Amino acid sequence: MRKADSPGWKIAAGVMTLVAALAAVAACGSDADRSAAPPAVDVHSAHAGASSAPPQPLRAGERFVDLRMAQAYTPTPPEGGGTDEYRCQIIDPQLSKAAFLTGTQFIPENVAIAHHAIVYAIPPGGAAETREQDTKTPGLGWQCFGGTGVKGAEVEEGEAAWVDTWAPGATETLLNQDAGFKLEPGSLLVLQIHYNLLATDGKPAGPDRSAVRLRLTDGTPKTRELETLSVDAPTDLPCAADESGPLCDRAASVADVTKRFGDDVGGMGDRQVEECGRGTPKPGPVQTCDHEVEAPMTVYAGFAHMHMLGRALKVELNPGTPKAEVLLDVPQFDFDDQRLTPLAKPKEIGPGDVLRVTCTHDAGLRKQVPQLKKLPPRYVVWGDGTSDEMCIGIMTVSPRES
Repeated sequence: MRKADSPGWKIAAGVMTLVAALAAVAACGSDADRSAAPPAVDVHSAHAGASSAPPQPLRAGERFVDLRMAQAYTPTPPEGGGTDEYRCQIIDPQLSKAAFLTGTQFIPENVAIAHHAIVYAIPPGGAAETREQDTKTPGLGWQCFGGTGVKGAEVEEGEAAWVDTWAPGATETLLNQDAGFKLEPGSLLVLQIHYNLLATDGKPAGPDRSAVRLRLTDGTPKTRELETLSVDAPTDLPCAADESGPLCDRAASVADVTKRFGDDVGGMGDRQVEECGRGTPKPGPVQTCDHEVEAPMTVYAGFAHMHMLGRALKVELNPGTPKAEVLLDVPQFDFDDQRLTPLAKPKEIGPGDVLRVTCTHDAGLRKQVPQLKKLPPRYVVWGDGTSDEMCIGIMTVSPRES
């Protein structure tokens, strides 16, 4: 999964407005199939946590909108090698008036290859550019490592809103507060699905036609607008002491990530090191980064995202001070059990506060995880592939007046 904008960005309201959910999509500019409810999930999957739970009941003023991919898609390995494909597709919610997204339930049809998914909300001004991207690309949707893959003033990071994330184990999580992610009329949603083909040795693994159920409401004058903040840290995990090989060299590993995903993704690790206030990488299993808060906001929930070598993740507020507080603590990270966790009580933060994310990875897990056993050892840096790593605390927040 890809984080918001650059890794060291200072946290400010409006940087990444997120709709907390994943949506199934339309292809080649056509509308999504609204007639089909989300399909059942095959429980015999590579992801034990990717199960389908029945939706929670609608609350006052809410309605369900069921969407499904307009047609099935069979992912294939990208040029340059690798076993990962990121595919973006359009979803048109066809809103004639503004609505708030208060919950979603994404159901991947082919859970053997669905690694994770992200939804981006495209403002009305970026709809034409997004449709043009879809139209000019053959087949269903378009390839999109690192983001939406659409270049334009209204659709680059900072304008396109990253609308939450599904990963194995994720289910619909509802907040008790009157809050939701606002969608303006004319907005589009772009669904980015990360397909991983490690289980099939990089060969096509059959089609996928995933679905999603959106929970929408018209809102009230007091409804809080939600956003998502991504707080991340570098990954600089050397090979284990008993491992060796050409990719155990950091520069070689970075070059390999760049070959598979392009310069933007390949350069992420070095940008993180610089923007987290370090002159050079600090190899090791534990990495941290401090993010300054620039605007007042309320924190409602969060979840941890790493890949197969992740052990633990924590997000702290003002560490090392009398105001220190842990907002998110996942001491035993499980890739197949990634889910949004509401705070016991919403937390008010603002200018002068610092959010620190700390991640622990373990190179020794490479010999235990079936998907990684067959791959050569590597110095693990930030990358979009399942064999690469990430360190992200994804926090659900709402801006507020000073």
